[in-house]
Amino acid sequence: MTILVLSEPPTPVQMRELLEWQKGGFVKLAVDIAAGVLAAGGEWPADSEKALLNHGSEQSDIWGADWVPSTRTVRFESLINFAVEQNQSRNDRPKSFRS
Repeated sequence: MTILVLSEPPTPVQMRELLEWQKGGFVKLAVDIAAGVLAAGGEWPADSEKALLNHGSEQSDIWGADWVPSTRTVRFESLINFAVEQNQSRNDRPKSFRS
């Protein structure tokens, strides 16, 4: 499974690819909140996290999520958001992520 690294909204072809990669009704994501870059795909958010790290992102700027196409929602309950060394948890996500 390919992981897309996007700094712009996905093209229609990329969107179709993401929808084909759904696992359990959602697509795994990792977002670099500092650079505004998103990685999508993979079996786990950590797969997308690795793609962002290889792309030059800093670990402290990456947050994991799931995109649920059927409801057009994003869930932030990802294990990569529990960064003990940074003393953060999903309840401490950046204010821009809170509803």
